[in-house]
Amino acid sequence: MLIHELLRSTTTRSFEYFPPKSDDESATLLATLDELHDLEPSFVSVTYRGGRESRQRTYDLVQSIQTGGTTAMAHLICVGHSRAEMDAILRSYLAGGVTNVMALGGDIPEDPRLLPSEFVHALELVALAREVGEFSIGVAAHPQGHPRSPSRRSDRFYLAEKLRLADFAVTQFFFAAHEWTDLVEELANLGVDKPVLPGIMPVTTLSGVKRMAEMGAAVPATLVTRLTRAHEQGGPGAVRAEGILAATELCAELLTAGAPGLHFYTLNRSTATREIHAALFGDYGYRS
Repeated sequence: MLIHELLRSTTTRSFEYFPPKSDDESATLLATLDELHDLEPSFVSVTYRGGRESRQRTYDLVQSIQTGGTTAMAHLICVGHSRAEMDAILRSYLAGGVTNVMALGGDIPEDPRLLPSEFVHALELVALAREVGEFSIGVAAHPQGHPRSPSRRSDRFYLAEKLRLADFAVTQFFFAAHEWTDLVEELANLGVDKPVLPGIMPVTTLSGVKRMAEMGAAVPATLVTRLTRAHEQGGPGAVRAEGILAATELCAELLTAGAPGLHFYTLNRSTATREIHAALFGDYGYRS
């Protein structure tokens, strides 16, 4: 099913995975797919880091998920691709019955051979997907602004341009509900009202605070204080529990504020997502 149609008809719950690189990662992912499938997600998305090997892993995983009866969305990136190559990739997805894609600029890869590209911005990839076929197209949004954007104003302007052509956005993870409501309001002021799905990732370790900031999503001081206090009172286990509670509270606030759904960054593991899901929606489908 097309994701923008799902967003019009229901409050969605979606999960994000990345293709495994080893047998151990494959085993972990297979277990996670099985456990989270029981929660009946509206759709799942599969990331893509660039290169032919990663592209094939993404394609295979998307096909496997979709064959299993769950709507799947494939990530595509501009970096390292010619227009003709991306045209072929899009057509291969259409031929396989995959009609949901996430059009991303992509991180600059470590392998310099992947740098040449005929795309400058994700907007060009969105336009190509529109030309190729009847896709439902998502784009990325950054509540705190993209790390490479010169300003918040510039970030919102280019996001609005993407969303005028795309169908919906999925945000980078964040930790305060006002970040999502501010983003939606700023887009509305630019004449854009497409659905913006909030991305959710709990902070479950104190070391994760620094890592999140490095990824462009600074953790608010109030949450850092909560996690630090939890560590002082109960160690790492208490930090994890407090992080899960904080993420659950964030999800509840977002749904009350009118979020069209929740998109969980799973890191290919099910435990935290299942705990948040059970707290929000009850124990349906939840296995301990």
